Amino acid sequence: MKLLLIMKILLVYAIPEEKIEVNIPNAEVIYVETGIGKVRAAMHTMNAICEHHPDIVINIGSAGTLNHKVGDIIVCNRFVDRDLRKVYLNGVISEMEFDVDVIKHAIPSWHLMEHAKLIGTCNTGDSFITEGADIEGDVIDMESYAVADVCREMKIPFISVKYVTDVVGQNSSQEWYAKLQDAREGLSKFFVDSIK
Repeated sequence: MKLLLIMKILLVYAIPEEKIEVNIPNAEVIYVETGIGKVRAAMHTMNAICEHHPDIVINIGSAGTLNHKVGDIIVCNRFVDRDLRKVYLNGVISEMEFDVDVIKHAIPSWHLMEHAKLIGTCNTGDSFITEGADIEGDVIDMESYAVADVCREMKIPFISVKYVTDVVGQNSSQEWYAKLQDAREGLSKFFVDSIK
């Protein structure tokens, strides 16, 4: 009798309004709410990795942008910490990138990367950006870099899938919150379509 291997996916999101249900064949999906900000995201992700030993970690949620439109979905494999970018000391790392081929290998029966229209960069910092600035990357959030850093340290593949809810300088934080239902619907459709 042949045993069916079950892949473990850790699906992390910051707040309850960003959670979506994901059904992936031959996979156990473990949901982890991290809370807002880098410290909480790192702490909750590390605890969940130590408890569940996932094959891959996927961060989902909302994000702002300077370069795209509301409703766009960006799959990120490169991460920048905008706070650490300002620290000019030897040994300070402010960016990292995860190999797309390693991610594809971690989820072989799932066509997530092939389904992505754009594989890009997520810029993370401990502030809600409300006006245009010199921000590097495709999307802006407050958690992804911290989760990426934990995954890099633990040698676990990681990607972040972000729904653009606001364009920096054009939308307020209230408008961001109002768009969270659209984000859940858009991300749910993206994941369903990528599994077909």
